[in-house]
Amino acid sequence: MDLLAKMETNRLRRIKMRHLSAFVETVRCGSLKSAAERIGLTQPAISKTLKDLEDILGVPLLLRDRGGVTLTREGAVFRQFAESGLAALGHGMAALDALGAGQGAPVRIGALPSVAADFLPEVVQHFADLSPATPITVEDGGIGGLVDRLRSGDLDLVIGRMARPETMAGLSFTPLYAEQVIFAVAADHALAGRGDLGSVRAHRVLYPPPGSAIRPLVDRFMLTEGAGSFPNQMETVSGAFGRAMTLGPAQAVWIISHGVVARDIAAGRMVALPIDTRSMEGPVGIMARSEEEPAPAVRLLRQALLQAVPAV
Repeated sequence: MDLLAKMETNRLRRIKMRHLSAFVETVRCGSLKSAAERIGLTQPAISKTLKDLEDILGVPLLLRDRGGVTLTREGAVFRQFAESGLAALGHGMAALDALGAGQGAPVRIGALPSVAADFLPEVVQHFADLSPATPITVEDGGIGGLVDRLRSGDLDLVIGRMARPETMAGLSFTPLYAEQVIFAVAADHALAGRGDLGSVRAHRVLYPPPGSAIRPLVDRFMLTEGAGSFPNQMETVSGAFGRAMTLGPAQAVWIISHGVVARDIAAGRMVALPIDTRSMEGPVGIMARSEEEPAPAVRLLRQALLQAVPAV
């Protein structure tokens, strides 16, 4: 072993789980105080642990001030590997627990709300029939957070609209189907069956927030139509809140991916306004880490997803 390899081995031996946990939690929380509370340390203790890690690596990872902490350039690079390492260990322990219980390694799925509400349930049921010993977890959320967790190794796959190109480095995207954004209202809404974009302006409108997968599509649509913003606009990414505002006394108009409300439309509770939103149609697909060989259960899930597409 040459001198450089020996130096790297010595540094690896000195890095402990407590170093990685303290670093990752501090970055996620944005402050030493919050991170210390989450992992059960005092603030001086977590500060010393981080300083020890920086001494081992020989570079500063965090800049500390009264407002919290920010990553240095070196810290941003190290974060990816620290998160991946912790996630891999977590997966390994979960796989051992599952093995001890006579199960396969768990599969962790992230999904946009439209996918979780409409497309994914039948796919997951089919996968459970194919691999009954494999534990499955499904979490929905915004595309930015899901992609971050996929990249860190906390999720195996993400199903949804492709994230912004600049956030897709190291990830692959396999299209499944196209989904449209619609203006949804309660079936007994005053605009049901006849509303146009101009008439929507007199009503409460639920608009996708910044960072949501469909926000750029909706903004572009509104700009193209020369509509500008709505005077009574409220931003939300919550499916439960959106459904309550649309079906309840507020009688809101909800700009939302069709999949989120597909079952409400099928049941006759909601309808889509007759507004041409074909320009807001976009692909929904499978996002995965591009340079990683997926586990057999993950490959089987991908197969189930692809086989389910004709039914959409």
